[in-house]
Amino acid sequence: MTRLGYSEEMRRWRVEKHREKNRLHNARPRDETYITAGSKAEGLTCPLESDFDLLIVLNGVICVDAGINLHTIPDDIDVFRMDTRVYPGHCILLQDRPAHKRWKVIRNSLCDGGYGAILLSSSLFLDECSASTPYPNIVNHERAGLSRPGTLGGVLHVNSVLALRCHCPGIFHRLTARPRHWPSAVIVLKVMSFGDYLTPVGFKGSEHEHMEWRICFNAGETELVNNLNGTHAQVYVMLKMILKDVLRHCKKEITSYVIKNIVLWQAESNPQDEFNARIFFRWLHDGLRELKTAIVTKQLSYYMIPERNLMAASGLQDKQQH
Repeated sequence: MTRLGYSEEMRRWRVEKHREKNRLHNARPRDETYITAGSKAEGLTCPLESDFDLLIVLNGVICVDAGINLHTIPDDIDVFRMDTRVYPGHCILLQDRPAHKRWKVIRNSLCDGGYGAILLSSSLFLDECSASTPYPNIVNHERAGLSRPGTLGGVLHVNSVLALRCHCPGIFHRLTARPRHWPSAVIVLKVMSFGDYLTPVGFKGSEHEHMEWRICFNAGETELVNNLNGTHAQVYVMLKMILKDVLRHCKKEITSYVIKNIVLWQAESNPQDEFNARIFFRWLHDGLRELKTAIVTKQLSYYMIPERNLMAASGLQDKQQH
């Protein structure tokens, strides 16, 4: 794995370069904040080895959980209240305090929720986003789920997702209270500092799917992966390689995100000093065993919000499970 470019030093170097790129880009006055996500942010792929995943967060908008005092939020911020009484890890957004100046994509995605409530539709938001271009000189392709694929310069494949910043401290408080071997309290606090986001996608099959938003922690999860030790990071890479090459017939149903969550649970449940090169294959087999269990049982808890089942709407058929 080291000779293939997955050494600890190379991974750290890639991570720092992408962080620096984000810092330089976001230092300029902009209406959006760009966050490199996925394997690029984790330092686990070369520049053209895989697609470039990008989270584009709209500035000037925040979504808050119940109990948050609006007086602590500046008046020029567009505020939506999160109703989390839907499938775990999702919410519905109700307009709480509109800003004097707001995004066109926000204005065009509002709809009447009845009884005087104004809701922000994830489906309308996604349609509005599809018409915009995240980069100049990018060639857009057909939308894939909530992602807007495109090609930059004819060689770099970019998957961009527009998102809203949100604040739901209860999720982080439950994370800090969990008994665990990893990560340390210092790392958990750093993960919390990155905050959370909402992406325009509801729970598949839900009655209100077109209105629901999914809570995600892209930057925080990247920080967690970046704090895996070298051996455990290589286990993660190998599991993704197996998924890509051996399980490619069901790659739409079993994504690398499933692998990431298996690895994070594996790290939390075991002492870090047990992840060493001498027993690399033990942890690889353990990860494969957990993946098989997730496929057969259609059950895998989301690391950040354990109540959310990542396999609940995977679409796996019986023949794929066996």
